[in-house]
Order: sequence, then structure tokens, then C-alpha cells
Amino acid sequence: MSNIVLTLENVSKYFGAITAADNINIDVGQTEFFALLGPSGSGKTTMLRMIAGLEIPDKGRIVIGGKDVTNLPPYLRGIGMVFQDFLLFPHKTVAENIIFPLKMQKSSEAEKRENLKWVINLVHLEGLEGRYPHQLSGGQKQRVALARGLVSRPSLLLLDEPLANLDRELRKEMEVEIRRFQLELGIPFVYVTHNQEEALTMSDRMAIMRDGKMEQVGKKFSLYHRPTSRFVASFLGSPNMFKGRVSAIDGAVATLDWNGHAIKANVHHGLKLGDDAVCYIKSEKIHLQSGKGAMSGNIRDVIFKGQYADFLVVLENMQEITASDSHREQMVEGAQVHVTWEPENADAFPVED
Repeated sequence: MSNIVLTLENVSKYFGAITAADNINIDVGQTEFFALLGPSGSGKTTMLRMIAGLEIPDKGRIVIGGKDVTNLPPYLRGIGMVFQDFLLFPHKTVAENIIFPLKMQKSSEAEKRENLKWVINLVHLEGLEGRYPHQLSGGQKQRVALARGLVSRPSLLLLDEPLANLDRELRKEMEVEIRRFQLELGIPFVYVTHNQEEALTMSDRMAIMRDGKMEQVGKKFSLYHRPTSRFVASFLGSPNMFKGRVSAIDGAVATLDWNGHAIKANVHHGLKLGDDAVCYIKSEKIHLQSGKGAMSGNIRDVIFKGQYADFLVVLENMQEITASDSHREQMVEGAQVHVTWEPENADAFPVED
């Protein structure tokens, strides 16, 4: 990767007996939107705070723009940050909130005016400069927080779950806007979230975190369609899970004996003949056909979503799965269906992985 802006080298952070970050290595390029995704307690916010300078690593180093900033305070790192709760000063106007970082950097009045005008236009806050936070909508507050993070024209912007407190429709709108800002500015954004829809919508690359470790790092399409660990396979998307024993292996494809049914899936992590295994198949990779077949069941419920529907299917052994498939009139509650999928769309891992 060329034009690296941010590098984390063997970074670790401990809070007593808790390992919040365990030997993390990341490179983020000049124009990348990089997402840190994981459940609560996975270490993603600690990672962001170390990049920002709000926490100091116990091991490793952090490099921004070719400069080792591991022990530098936040205001000397040349970065911007947007917090989950906005953290706007209630007694300051929109303009005063936005230029606060420039005030802390002791910028000239001319620079404050120039940068304020630039960022107000960028985030479409024209005419709101004199308002106070209590006079703003949720979306306007979010734009002020973004403007404050960008007003110093940073080389890198960090965002810590900035859409968590917005309603769904506004969140979808801001996902598009934040991505637009990043593309227009041409600087890297590092975005922390537990919401995989946000990460998949906006990011170029992403890292899945669990218990302070990087489970998998790469382009979002690779992580979604080609998970390399059981955790990533179970975490991304809406996967169905089957447990069985490996009865055959042919190259990279394993066959699992699941209650008398043969399930074919990609082999992962040294899966061997005779191993107990777990197989994950995303709901949209499962296809339904009317009638009875090798694996059949009955539709228990249909959740209509427009062009497609989520079908809750109870299989013959009473296991329930979800299939996201095109909606057809004959696919109604109680109908018998035949369930199929392509082996390359299923991933099998050892049970102990």
C-alpha cells in the first residue's frame, strides 16, 4: 500500500489483567476509509483513543504521516476527532464550537475565519453559525461535530460511533454524507462502530476485533464473503449455523454429515476428516424452491421487505433457518420448500476454533 498515513506497530494496551489491545498492526493509506468493527468490549474504542493520544500504548508505536507520535499529546498529532456524544459546548454558538480546536492551537484570526468559512460550506451549515446547540436538530449537531473535527484541516480524522445516537433514517443519510466528506477531502477516516451495516456501507477496508485482537483485516467484500475465522463468519451478515462431522474432504471442500444430510462447505483452519465442525451460511446465500427435496422444511413465517423477504423455515429435524430470497406468491406460511446453496458460499470451521 502506497502513501501510508497511519501505522500501528505491535501496539498493546493493558488495564490491569484486561488486555484491551494485543499486538495490533495496522496500516491506513492516504485516501482510505478504514473501519474498526466489533462487539462491545472488543477494544476498538481503546484503539481509537491510542491513535488520538488519549491513551498511551504499553507496547509498540504509532506513526502518523511518517512521524512517531506514540508519546505526543493529542494537539500535536495533526488529527481531528468526532465523538459519539458530539460534546458540543452548550454556551457556545455553532461558529464558536467549530473553531474551538483552532483557538487551542492559537491560530490567527484570519486563519480561523478562512477555515470556518471553508468547513461551514463543506458540511452545509450556512446560516446556522450564530445558533446554540439546543437550537439544532440531531443531524445539525452531528454536522457541527464533524466540522469541528475537520476545521484544522487534519491529516487524519477519527470517528468514535458518531451515528449511534441518531434515528435510523438520519443515520442512513449521514452515512452517505460522511463518506462524501471523506472522498472530497482525500484524507483517511478511521471509523469505530459496532454497527456492521455502517462499516459495510462506508468503508474501503475494515478490521474485525474481538477481545483486543484483530480477527481479520482486509477489504470489506473479502471479509464478508471469505471469512477466515469462525468468529468473523458468525459475526458478519445474518448467518445460519449447522453442526456436523466431516465425512469427506475433496481439495478445499469438506462434506459434513448433518443429521443424515450431506452439507458441502469451504474448509478452514486445518479441518480434518472425522472432525466435529460448524458450518455458516449467510441467509441471502440460501435458495428456496417449492416442493420437497434432499433438504426440506416448511415456512413458519414470512417477513416481507419489498423485492425480497426473510423466510423463517423449520427443517425436517426442527432446526430453524432464515433464507433471504426473492418474494414469490407461492412462498407463503406453511408451504413446503426445498433448501439449497452453493458449496462456495458455506464455510466450515473446527468446533473448537
